[in-house]
Amino acid sequence: MELKDLVGVHVLDAVDRENEYVRIYGDSFELCDVIRFRLDGVVYMAVEDPSDGYRSSMRSIESGDWPMTNEFTPVLVFGRHEVKGRDGNDNDILELLDAATCKVVLSVGTQWIDDYYPAFVCFFNPTAMVTNAGLCDPCLNKIMRTVK
Repeated sequence: MELKDLVGVHVLDAVDRENEYVRIYGDSFELCDVIRFRLDGVVYMAVEDPSDGYRSSMRSIESGDWPMTNEFTPVLVFGRHEVKGRDGNDNDILELLDAATCKVVLSVGTQWIDDYYPAFVCFFNPTAMVTNAGLCDPCLNKIMRTVK
């Protein structure tokens, strides 16, 4: 699967970010950043591919049946695929923006894919979600009814 497959409107209700030992090949394991997120009831996992101490990139994204621990009130998000950064470099990043606040809640992928030092992007900002935006109760209730 590719990040661009997740472009569009979704419901996000869980995100877990961890460091895990991931099988690189054979019996070789390496400590990698891993982020799991649940969209529309499906859990996706993005795994870092650490090339060396300076370079990293997203190794893969896949769906599976992993348990989630950081669950929260569902929020409506819009996924967009960034292929060109503000700095002009090529990227492969999925951004999930809260539909009410228009702020980035989650970013995952690889920044500077055509550079000598690409970077794994693994960012979760719960303060960008409408449920944490400090809106008045009637406003928040109206927005949340559209998610359910």
